[in-house]
Amino acid sequence: MLYPPKLIGHRGVKDLSPENTWDSIKLAKQLGLNWVEIDVKITKDLIPILLHDDCLDRTTDGKGLPININYDYIKNLDAGIFFHRHPTQIYIPTLSEVLLFSQKNDINLNIELKPNLGFELENIQAIAKVILSSNFSNQYYFTSFDWQSIISMKELIPSAYFGLLIDEFDKDCNLIKALDICKKYNFSCCGLNKDIINSEVINQINSMNLITSVYSEKNLNKNEVFELWDMGVRSIFIDDLSVFKFF
Repeated sequence: MLYPPKLIGHRGVKDLSPENTWDSIKLAKQLGLNWVEIDVKITKDLIPILLHDDCLDRTTDGKGLPININYDYIKNLDAGIFFHRHPTQIYIPTLSEVLLFSQKNDINLNIELKPNLGFELENIQAIAKVILSSNFSNQYYFTSFDWQSIISMKELIPSAYFGLLIDEFDKDCNLIKALDICKKYNFSCCGLNKDIINSEVINQINSMNLITSVYSEKNLNKNEVFELWDMGVRSIFIDDLSVFKFF
């Protein structure tokens, strides 16, 4: 069974340290989080790395799509300058490095499969290869807004846990369709944007014995967190733990 906690560090703890970096993952652990969410995609030489955006531009001093650049170059980019506003020695880690560190430090992972337009299959194949060769024994599960990537990854690692991510409901992406896919492929969870959450949505998901998780563009405050938990939300992605000092 998948047992995610009430709180999962979002890209490490992205409001406290540069997202998807060693610094952020280590800080999440130091602050008491045993689960973190990371975003993973591949480089030109098919090395899975941690990166949220399509491009390197926002979170590093580099530019361009990682799928067009080898990791040897990407590793030398500054992945902390955007956060600290001065040069740092912080770099983009590989998934292999993060798995090893997480294994040694009792960290469980939500691995979000990020889109690599036109290279979706290569993306999941490279990530699956790293996972299967790592002997990673902590809990982990895959999520993605690209539902086909999740379906395809389940074929490669059928023993893993999986979940769909939903940013908004529209004619192409509605709750009924999501629940049908979860049932068909025996997925474990649904992750939703806080803006589309209400009691009816949560009740429908929970009635299918699925785990409900919630993320937000901005860190949630104390009242919002308790309201979501009271609705039946299982896990909340958190950017800054300071609102939980009352625990």
